[in-house]
Amino acid sequence: MDVVQIVKSMQEQGFAAWVDYLNQLRLNELLAKLAAQDINLEQALAELQKMKVDIATLIASNRGGRKGIHGFLAEAAEAGIENARNLVKGLDAACKWINDNGSADLLRDNVEIQQKFVRTGGHFGLEAVREHLEKYPDFIKNGGKYQLPKDFYQEIRRLLAMSHEEAAKESAGTYRLWKWMQEFFAETGITPDNLEPAVLDYSAAQKGKIDETVKSEEQNIRNEDQCRRDAAYEASKPTLKQGAQAAAIGAAAEGGMAFCLGILKKRKQGKRLAEFTQADWQDVGIDTVKGTAQGGIRGAAIYAMTNFTVTPAAVANALVTASFGIVAQAYQLRQGNILAEDFIVNSEVLCLDVTVGAVASLLGQTLIPVPVLGAIIGNVAGMFMYQIAKNHLSAKEQALISNYRESFANLNKMLEERYQQLMAQLKKEFAKYTSMLELAFDKDVNIAFAGSITLADYVGVAHERVLRSKTNIDNYFLN
Repeated sequence: MDVVQIVKSMQEQGFAAWVDYLNQLRLNELLAKLAAQDINLEQALAELQKMKVDIATLIASNRGGRKGIHGFLAEAAEAGIENARNLVKGLDAACKWINDNGSADLLRDNVEIQQKFVRTGGHFGLEAVREHLEKYPDFIKNGGKYQLPKDFYQEIRRLLAMSHEEAAKESAGTYRLWKWMQEFFAETGITPDNLEPAVLDYSAAQKGKIDETVKSEEQNIRNEDQCRRDAAYEASKPTLKQGAQAAAIGAAAEGGMAFCLGILKKRKQGKRLAEFTQADWQDVGIDTVKGTAQGGIRGAAIYAMTNFTVTPAAVANALVTASFGIVAQAYQLRQGNILAEDFIVNSEVLCLDVTVGAVASLLGQTLIPVPVLGAIIGNVAGMFMYQIAKNHLSAKEQALISNYRESFANLNKMLEERYQQLMAQLKKEFAKYTSMLELAFDKDVNIAFAGSITLADYVGVAHERVLRSKTNIDNYFLN
């Protein structure tokens, strides 16, 4: 029994199963992310639906009247949209709409937020902020924040970033606003850090625009959901880095195995480690380098085949092993060490060996669904059975196989000779047919007429159905 071959096959199939396990881990992670994203999208859309109900209630009751309803719509939209954007990303719905006409409109992570969607006065809602702070002087001290329409907040930050000269240069209106803001922040003690932007611009929260805003946000949520799914899919794809890792581990594993087997081979020759000569270590080193190179190629090839084709890892490994073996046999043939018949037989036996290992690994992984372990156990069991069968065939069975091979070879030889005879006859008849075809379609009418009669006779048209003279033609068309 070739124990070395079994051990080597075990190492190769074990590595292939490990690569397959890496691929399965990526797939499992992708499926888990997609399942979680299903929940994220469902919760985000549910939050938007709740927001739509709140908005519909506000519009139906006309809360705040014609001039003030947009403020309440902005509060409901802020909580709903902010939460939906968090939920679709798998985060918590941290924003709560208080809706009690108190000092705060919203609460986020225990931070009170007062929203001011006010255009009156032309100061981007800052006058309304001043009035609120006068009514609740401890609001900022207690950690509160003022929230302004997103476009208002952006304009405030733009103006505050200007120098005195830049503001004066832009326009008289810009300079007046800039100067007013400088005085506002100096007098009130409010800083830009006490302000934050809302998710909506001022116009998006208006009664006549809010439905369009909601629909737009629903699409934004679905777009974000798709982006996250696409990102998960991209992250699950095979990478050059992981392929290089597989090649490196394959090289280390196969190189290490080659080193151990090289030592074992020398030990079987009766040598102790202390007795190894320089030539012995050179032999072991050559085997190790060869194994390392083959392992690197095996790792890269299996990773590529299992990820970019539908090839199972066990089969991919078998293909790589068979390729190495047949290349080695081809080299022996070119060197004159074996005959052509030996090359064919050895290659057949090699392919049978790796096929047994691949099938056994697949069956083992099916019966023992433990990553890597099932493939190794199945491969070992299958290879043991195969080796026992090969080593213990009786002389009669060996003779039967030999006779079968000889008969099969003779049959192939006979069929090849018959095939060549038929091909020669076919070529001859085809040349004759082509010649007659050319005569039947000759530009000379008389030649073509005679040629068509010959062609008709050749292809088997009944004699009486062929028009062979001018009289036959006249009788056929005129009678």
